[in-house]
Amino acid sequence: MEKINILIVDDRPENIIALEALLQRDDINIITTTNPNEALRISWEMDIAIALVDVQMPEMDGFELVEILKSNPRTKGILIIFVTAISKETKYAVKGLNTGAVDYLYKPLDPYVTSAKVDSFIQLVRNEREIKKKNQELEAYQKELIKAKEQAEQGKRIKENFLANMSHEIRTPINGIIGLANLLGKTNLTPEQKEMINLLEISSDSLLGVINDILDLSKIESGKFRINRSETDIVKICNSVVNLLRIRAIEKELDLITEFDAELPKLVLADSLRLNQILMNLIGNAIKFTIQGSVTLKTEILDRKGNNLQIKFSVIDTGIGIAKNNIDKIFETFEQADEQTTVKFGGTGLGLSIVKNLAKLKGGVLEVISEEGVGSTFCFTNWYEVLKDTVVVKKMNKPHLGPFKGLRILVAEDNPINKFLIVKILKDWEVNPDVVENGKEALDKLKESDYDLILMDTFMPVMNGLDAIKLIREGFVQGKENIPIITFSAAVLETDKQTAIDAGANDVVSKPFELDVLHEKISKHSGIEDTTY
Repeated sequence: MEKINILIVDDRPENIIALEALLQRDDINIITTTNPNEALRISWEMDIAIALVDVQMPEMDGFELVEILKSNPRTKGILIIFVTAISKETKYAVKGLNTGAVDYLYKPLDPYVTSAKVDSFIQLVRNEREIKKKNQELEAYQKELIKAKEQAEQGKRIKENFLANMSHEIRTPINGIIGLANLLGKTNLTPEQKEMINLLEISSDSLLGVINDILDLSKIESGKFRINRSETDIVKICNSVVNLLRIRAIEKELDLITEFDAELPKLVLADSLRLNQILMNLIGNAIKFTIQGSVTLKTEILDRKGNNLQIKFSVIDTGIGIAKNNIDKIFETFEQADEQTTVKFGGTGLGLSIVKNLAKLKGGVLEVISEEGVGSTFCFTNWYEVLKDTVVVKKMNKPHLGPFKGLRILVAEDNPINKFLIVKILKDWEVNPDVVENGKEALDKLKESDYDLILMDTFMPVMNGLDAIKLIREGFVQGKENIPIITFSAAVLETDKQTAIDAGANDVVSKPFELDVLHEKISKHSGIEDTTY
């Protein structure tokens, strides 16, 4: 056990001898001096843990000595215990503690009290040193971990770069082989030669598929994979994938079915290439592991938030299914459900791993429901922004809502879906509205034409609806100050609705629209009798 250094400072040798006798132990090392200046030198040169200091000494008293010790970074951590024979008045003890002492002992010393207090401070020192040692060990361990992490990351980067480069270098000649085989197949060949070329093409395509999977996986793991969103026709993507894989299904005498949600939009913002890849993998796997029955691609809208739709793609098969204890395993790289599956059906085990990573990169969710011997359902769910007015909308007009034939209405709305719905509703009510996308365009249109009513969205780019309404009410467009204006708002708070009224709106209709409410508001502010019955 490491010895603790204790310094005794007292100008009377007899007091030092008494304290030495009282504190003598195997686990401590006692250093003594009768000179305060010598005490300073010892403290700077040795690792002193505890100092018992007499208060009254010539040349320098104990208080002055401790103040010097506490002012030096090297010695300020020493635990100071004052030992004195002077008055026991509280003010002296307070002065001692204010200089940085941890305790105050009075002469004559009680041997039991003195020994107990010194023992407790020795234990405190040992605890602090043990904590310091553990912290140093922890810091060293953390440095080793950081170094190991950096080495691992460097090794990973080297591996990923090598994998990516090799995949690319292999793919280039494979494409050449496929192209040449295709050209050779179009020449005059014997039946035997044509069969060999056919096998060459099939083998090359299979090898290229593996190489492409490895290249994609290496890009994902190296962080070089990027999602590129653009205008995407979901129905076209789905039909394209199904058509490409239909031959495989026919060869296995499987039904390949597509089911589309009746309200599925035609064009959305999406990464068409990666959506295609996900569906190709899921449908291709379903065909691969289905011996008889069918494979179905089903799309459905789960939720709507403004101009965004949550769309779920489900690939449902009647194949071999997956045991519950193997479901998590199938998404691991180079893994399949079991060895028998690999032997019977082949494959690298990369497909679902890539799909899982692609789904994560796209911000989507990949789920699987399966029962061994019955079939599997793989579902990919993600949010998509609708780009065009091509949403299939259910019949919204109700027979009991009468027409507003001849009413001139200006609509200011920037959201494509809302704009589409409003125009459709008004046309069902025999109104052919003029449509603009912001407040500025509404003001320009108002200068050109006369209208009976304005339907104005609250929030729009360039100029919002509230600012446009204020300008109209202030006479920005001469002679149109009193035109009835109904605002659209997604706000649900009465205070937000009141803000629109304060800006000059005659009324507020909340989104999503309720036809009865919208009809009643238009009737009220246009002066045309409401024919609702």
